[in-house]
Amino acid sequence: MKTLDEPALDRIAEQIADQALDLLQEELAIQDASAPKPPEASRSADTPQDATSPGRLARLIDHTLLKPEATDDQIAQLCSEARQYHFASVCVNTIHVKRCAELLQGSGIPVCATISFPLGAMATEVKVLEARQALRDGAAEVDMVINVGALKSHDHDRVQRDIASVARVCHARKALLKVIIEAALLTEDEKVAACQLAKAAGADFVKTSTGFGPGGATPEDVALMRRVVGPSMGVKAAGGIHTYAEVQKMIAAGATRIGASASVKIIQEAEKA
Repeated sequence: MKTLDEPALDRIAEQIADQALDLLQEELAIQDASAPKPPEASRSADTPQDATSPGRLARLIDHTLLKPEATDDQIAQLCSEARQYHFASVCVNTIHVKRCAELLQGSGIPVCATISFPLGAMATEVKVLEARQALRDGAAEVDMVINVGALKSHDHDRVQRDIASVARVCHARKALLKVIIEAALLTEDEKVAACQLAKAAGADFVKTSTGFGPGGATPEDVALMRRVVGPSMGVKAAGGIHTYAEVQKMIAAGATRIGASASVKIIQEAEKA
């Protein structure tokens, strides 16, 4: 039998302590249902009055790089651009969260991590584990994909439990949760149900798309989502948004956050408008 050295034992003890702390925080969050959401969540549905101002517009945009071939240099550039333009966040796959958090330290720009991305077809326990790790690595926002198959099978309880489990982890760490419904795969009734379930499960935002599905954000979907969730919840439009004009249409339809990889181009267009 192999004997563990002292550093290995220390690492195991630290991991156990972290997991115990996470579970305690989640339990407290469940017990105190009346506890206020984090300050960021309370502003999740607020849109700056002058969203045409480039500076204000930048603070609505999650500067995004989710390509599987993203390199270390591209991630560093993403964070540099976020600092320059003061975007709402950088949105990356979980493998890049720790590095982004280090690169953005002291900037006030949070890291947003995508969970169960892009399919949503993972066990709830795996989504929770991935969210926990992303939060430990420095994420302050989480964008998770719903269980699309369960929704289309009318297993609404399963969908709500899936979202609520990740929401508890996020809120225990005072992080925001955005729920990606992948609208292009859904009927109108399914879009309504997805938004209702996300709201009931305690999510802070609903989000249109991953950008990897058969279609991206549309003003019509944003308007429907806004009608369903009401004024107090955030709506994020993402997927296929490349121009300043497209951003303005999404904001007019009710979006309070935009996900885009063309963020710099959009702001440069806004500066010329």
